[in-house]
Amino acid sequence: MPAPADRAALDLLDAHLEALWDASDAALPAEPSGLTAEEGDELVRWALDRLRSVPREPKGAFGREVGSLLAEFRSRRSPWNAAALRLLDDTYTFVATGPRRHEEWAHDVHAVLHRRVADPRGWVRLDRDRANPARRTVPAYPFDPPDPAELSARLYPLEAEAAVAALAVMAEEWQGEPAPVRSRPDRDALLVDARLLLDRYGPGARYWTNATAAASDPAPDFLASGLQGTASHCFHTREYIAGLDMFEDLGVVAVNDEEAGVFWSFGAY
Repeated sequence: MPAPADRAALDLLDAHLEALWDASDAALPAEPSGLTAEEGDELVRWALDRLRSVPREPKGAFGREVGSLLAEFRSRRSPWNAAALRLLDDTYTFVATGPRRHEEWAHDVHAVLHRRVADPRGWVRLDRDRANPARRTVPAYPFDPPDPAELSARLYPLEAEAAVAALAVMAEEWQGEPAPVRSRPDRDALLVDARLLLDRYGPGARYWTNATAAASDPAPDFLASGLQGTASHCFHTREYIAGLDMFEDLGVVAVNDEEAGVFWSFGAY
């Protein structure tokens, strides 16, 4: 783990790069105030040097370059980040972890789904809807989760290796997937990344899924089924917003005494 001062600099730079990428503030300076390359660690210095070399105009090209820099910065920051980006950044997924603050873990998962908490370690979250205007209508978009008192009843216990396989198949597309994970030449590498992601939560972690196959078996064969063969209790919104219809989802929840992790894949058209 980075020293507290290094962690603060890394978090500040991460948030600034994301804001630049989102282009949410046209007056945002190119560099975060209060942070200089001389004060940061090697990764901060590398990222600031790269950022300084990116022309601010045209804005579209600047945004793409900053997005690429942000992805590389996050990958270099930790092996966990790198695995999350390799495995799940190309599909419609949500990946986030929050702290455990309640005896009942459903409250902590609910907070993650509503984006009310930050990652305790400052590691990457994958959330393409973080700035989506649809959240004005559905605050947890693309989720519409049940209240914490009902949330756990919509999930089924899952064995660790089945949770690994469920994460791996989230690398697939819900419709028209030309290469299911089970038949890919990098199948084993995908499983390694999925296992690394869940290793974060330790050997005592407990797992749940909304996949209905787990109702009768805590170790369903997600690899054989793939996303297209996986039925679930939906946690996604049924609202039709901005021309996008959510039609399927698959989720895995990982819980230990300190953290609650959420991994979710969505099908939409």
